[in-house]
Amino acid sequence: MNLRLREEQQEALRLRAEQEGRSMHAIALQAIDRYLEQEADKEAVRRLGAKYAAGHADLLRRLGE
Repeated sequence: MNLRLREEQQEALRLRAEQEGRSMHAIALQAIDRYLEQEADKEAVRRLGAKYAAGHADLLRRLGE
């Protein structure tokens, strides 16, 4: 996989990496890991929400009246 950044993104990433004493690669990997974790958490919340909404549909309907 190749990742193409806009010039301003690449420069900002280069500066951040320099400030942190890390590689641009390491920062990009961390960002990807965080994104994937957040999306997995969102999906888990959606699944649980749907599960409990279905299990309590009658109560939710009555509360909405």
